[in-house]
Amino acid sequence: MNIDFPKASQYPALKALWAEAFGDEESFIDLFFATGFSPDRCRCITINSDVAAALYWFDCEAEGGKLAYLYAVATAKAHQGKGLCRALTEDTHAHLKARGYAGAILVPAEPSLFAMYGKMGYQNLSCMNSFSCTAAGICDLRPAAPEGYAAARNALLPTGGVRQAMGISYLAGYAELYIGADFTLAGVRKGDTFIAMELLGNKDAAPAILGALGLKQGSFRTPGSKPFAMYHSLSESPAPTYFGLAFD
Repeated sequence: MNIDFPKASQYPALKALWAEAFGDEESFIDLFFATGFSPDRCRCITINSDVAAALYWFDCEAEGGKLAYLYAVATAKAHQGKGLCRALTEDTHAHLKARGYAGAILVPAEPSLFAMYGKMGYQNLSCMNSFSCTAAGICDLRPAAPEGYAAARNALLPTGGVRQAMGISYLAGYAELYIGADFTLAGVRKGDTFIAMELLGNKDAAPAILGALGLKQGSFRTPGSKPFAMYHSLSESPAPTYFGLAFD
């Protein structure tokens, strides 16, 4: 077993692992590798020349310093149950700590994974809720470029909230970004429904947002009470207080 940064010759295998693990379409995977991927922000396990596990990260920051948002953590089906996820995560932690990162953040894809990552030293970082509503009224809603969206979102973050400049361009490749008078919004359309990945700020604007988008209904993820993100400290810096924008 070898854990290292990927070589260019391994990129097709990384894409194949992603497709197997998450079921995403080739176009979505290609988007990530074109706009979100860098080989120095990826660690992978190779066993007998096979890419058996991999993870990626985006740099972000909070008042405590530089952080890593771990993304698309995956183990090939043929190699599951061998402790590879733990080995890869621990290796990545050591690598990040050596490079001066204050901590690592991840968003478990399933409730059962909270316990698994808890055993690796992760603790709950922030909580979110989701609610659905129908359109009512219209509000001021402006499409935003990645830089403008990131700046407006940062202004609404609570003290200690995680700032996510890196990755917003990738997010903009498959999601819509908006700024309102007292909120920021990122999400995707599915038919006549809007799926908000994060509505930060005035959540009561949701029905009017749908009206402005010309859609009938939507679901919105907002700060709340359901465990969402987890944090693993790599330094003595204070832990962040909020992480709510997952690239799912």
